[in-house]
Amino acid sequence: MQPWSQLVLIACAVALTAAAVAAVLALRATLRRASAVLGIVEQELRPLIAQVHGMTEEARELTHELRLEVKRVGDVTESVQAAAEGLGRLVSGLSGLARVGQIVGLAGGLRRGVDVFVERLRRKRGEDHDD
Repeated sequence: MQPWSQLVLIACAVALTAAAVAAVLALRATLRRASAVLGIVEQELRPLIAQVHGMTEEARELTHELRLEVKRVGDVTESVQAAAEGLGRLVSGLSGLARVGQIVGLAGGLRRGVDVFVERLRRKRGEDHDD
């Protein structure tokens, strides 16, 4: 091999070695920065995780209270429904009484009408007999 080709190969080896060393040093600096960033993220996440746990507990409590309120609303709804049914029966009873009152009024009116008719019929017969 000629000496100039050996020089080219040696120069290439030195250049590759320098590039590899520069890449390794850049990778080392990047890893140090990444480690520092991960340390900061870890420090920031600890309080955040505690807050998330607290919020989760509050959400559980609110869900429990909501269930109780829904049950109370259901109980009140059942009571209102029972009262409405009772009121409906009362109204039905009163309408039955009103119907009876109407029938009694009608019967009284018919009786009075028949009495008037009979009275007039008697008067007319009485006038016819007087002649």
